[in-house]
Amino acid sequence: MTTNLDLYRCMYLIRQFEERALAEFSTGKLFGTTHAYIGQEADAAALFAALGPDDVIFSNHRCHGHFLAYGGDPYRLAAELMGRATGLVGGRGGSQHIHWRNFYSNGIQGGIVPVATGIGLAEKAKASGAISVVFLGDGTLGEGALYESINIASLWQIPVLYVVENNRYAQTTPTELAVAGSMADRFKAFGIETWEAASSDVLTLLPVAREAVDHARSGGPAACILHTYRFSAHSKGDDPRDPAEIAKIRVEHDPLTIHAPRIDSVARASVEAEIDALIDDAFTRAANDPFPTLNVE
Repeated sequence: MTTNLDLYRCMYLIRQFEERALAEFSTGKLFGTTHAYIGQEADAAALFAALGPDDVIFSNHRCHGHFLAYGGDPYRLAAELMGRATGLVGGRGGSQHIHWRNFYSNGIQGGIVPVATGIGLAEKAKASGAISVVFLGDGTLGEGALYESINIASLWQIPVLYVVENNRYAQTTPTELAVAGSMADRFKAFGIETWEAASSDVLTLLPVAREAVDHARSGGPAACILHTYRFSAHSKGDDPRDPAEIAKIRVEHDPLTIHAPRIDSVARASVEAEIDALIDDAFTRAANDPFPTLNVE
C-alpha cells in the first residue's frame, strides 16, 4: 500500500535530484543536455504507484523523474549524466537515453511510441499480464507515428497506456498555438478509453492513474492526459516565459507544497534529511568515478 509519506518521498527525491542536476550543469560537470522534471513530480509519483514490477516503461527526453519514481538509483543516473563508466549505460547515453530493467528512454519525440505499442503487443502474446506505458509531451501530439500506433493499438486491443504530460509548452511554443481541439478527443476518436486530470495534487491523480492502468491491464489500450506545469526551462536555462508566470505557478501548483501538510512534520524532516544525504552522495561519488575507455582493435 502506498502511503502519503511514500508519495512525498518520491516527489522530494525527484525535486532534489533535478535541482542538483541543474546546479551541476552550470559548473560544466554534466555532458550533453538535460530536461528537468521540476513541477511535474505528482504525475510520476501517482503513475508509478499504480504500475506493477513487470510493466515496461518508455520515457522521453524528460526522463529523470520517471526513472527515479520507477525505483532507479540516483547515483547511477548522476554518473550517466556526468558521462562516467559507472552510469546506467556506461556514460554513453547521457540524460535522454537510459536503460535499466524494464525502463527505456529516448529523446526523439513520437519515435518511441510505435516501439512501446509493439512491446505491448508482445506482452499480450506472452499473456504476461504486463502492460506497456509510454510517456508523451503535448508537443508529441503533432507526430504522425502516434496516430498510426493508437490506431493499431485500438484495432488489436493492445495493453498499452499512453500518458500525455501536458506541461503547456512544447519547448517554447504554448500549447494553444500548437494543439487544436481536445487532446482527449484525439484518443477517443480511435475508440481508446481516456482519463484526464488537471491537478498538481498527487492524491487527485492517484485514482485517475489506477483506473487507466487497470483498464490497460484488462486487455485494451488506454490514455491518461495529465495537465501539469513545469517550473524550469525546457532544457537548462533557455526559458522565454514571463518570470511572473513562473512565480505564479510555483506558488499555486507546487506538488510538494500541496502534499507536505498531510505528512507528520517529524517524519517529513527525517525523509528530507535522508534524501538530501542520498543526493549529495550520488553526485559526489559520480564526480569521482572514471570515464569510459575506448578500446580500438
